[in-house]
Amino acid sequence: MSIAAGNAYEDGSPYRGWIVGNFIEPADSIRNSNDVEIKWGAHAAGEERPEWTTGETRTSIMFLISGRFVQKLPDREVELSKPGDYVMWGPGVVHAWKALEDSVMLTIRWPSD
Repeated sequence: MSIAAGNAYEDGSPYRGWIVGNFIEPADSIRNSNDVEIKWGAHAAGEERPEWTTGETRTSIMFLISGRFVQKLPDREVELSKPGDYVMWGPGVVHAWKALEDSVMLTIRWPSD
């Protein structure tokens, strides 16, 4: 039977918040997937990824659960300020981000490579 239950903060801790993806061990876990990656990200106010990503091959969508967050994209900055706000981008789109307040984010990207 393929069932998993747990806590996103605890289970994602060894994987920088990622709780589903092809890098999850053990390889026979239902959380190990080549199709999708899911991250529960908790970011303190001021935390950021200032450098642009490179070589992105996946489609991603990021939802704000709580807080205030800015996703930086080549042609704009998208501020996520109320629960449920989201931003989505496709393969090849570089991005960076910054948490304006303590923020909790749910990120889904596919495929997992």
